[in-house]
Amino acid sequence: MITFLASYNSTNIVYKHTRFQYVNVLLSQLILRNRKMVNNSHFGGFILLGFPGQPQLEMIISGVVFLFYTIALMGNMAIILLPLLDERLQTPMYFFLRNLAILDLCYITNIVPQMLVNVWGKDKKISFGGCAFQLFTDVTLCTVECMLLAVMSYDRFNAVCKPLHYMTIMNPQLCRILVAMTWGVGVTNCMILSPYAMSLPRCGNHHLDHYFCEISAMVKIACVDTTAMEETLFALCFFIFLTPLLLILVSYGFIAIAVLKIKSAAGRQKAFGTCSSHLIVVSIFYGTVIYMYIQPGNSPSQDEGKLLSIFYSIVTPSLNPLIYTLRNKEFKGAVKRLIGKEKHSLETTGH
Repeated sequence: MITFLASYNSTNIVYKHTRFQYVNVLLSQLILRNRKMVNNSHFGGFILLGFPGQPQLEMIISGVVFLFYTIALMGNMAIILLPLLDERLQTPMYFFLRNLAILDLCYITNIVPQMLVNVWGKDKKISFGGCAFQLFTDVTLCTVECMLLAVMSYDRFNAVCKPLHYMTIMNPQLCRILVAMTWGVGVTNCMILSPYAMSLPRCGNHHLDHYFCEISAMVKIACVDTTAMEETLFALCFFIFLTPLLLILVSYGFIAIAVLKIKSAAGRQKAFGTCSSHLIVVSIFYGTVIYMYIQPGNSPSQDEGKLLSIFYSIVTPSLNPLIYTLRNKEFKGAVKRLIGKEKHSLETTGH
């Protein structure tokens, strides 16, 4: 009997101890969960999901993005610096091209560093201020690029259709005014859309299903009816994107008529060569943006939208300098002259 009571007491003690351990573990888990909930509730920023559950795809995309970012840095810096070093490139066309290069450089730098930090690091968070800055910059620069491409088409129209009066019409003062107007429209559009998108109630949802703070992704996580916001976004996109596109098409319509009137094949080829690079850039940029934002019917899927965003925000700024420089004899000639000067100065220093 005494043995039985002893064994019973020991078993009861073990059972109580085990139950105590279980309760202790359960309480610890609840405390940790509550801490996470408190931290998330106090976290005012966002978590950029990128391509969730696809780490291998993210690493491949990040490698490709890093490559294109390097190309964009080198190509756009060359376009910015070379006209300053060669007087023959100090023309209205290269003035606008230099502004486009600065724009592309700012655009891609606004997105890529943060994206690579999130993909290569463990923390995918971005502060509210950082996200707001990224969104404001993205909307502004995208709008300015639309307008600047239209201005560049007007420049090409004057160069081909009014060659004798080209330098008089496209004087430095007008060029600066046109660029200032593009920035004015960009900032105005940003101040209409961006504050509204950032102030939408999200009911504690901080997870952005994108790799950067993009306006459509910001609207999707709102916990209120966003029909008015989406209609405003569509209307402004329709105006901001399609109005410059219409001006571009009208300009190139007049250019096509002027080119067809040129009798010599060499003259037609030269006129076409001055416009072909710009036409390729316009086709790539507007084709992607229209398919993504203004296409009729269903919008692209989330992953497809992310890939399209990568194309127009990262790949296109990398292709622009390649398109303009590889197809431009004046630019290649300027590079050769600069290299020749460097060789001559080195030989003179050596002797």
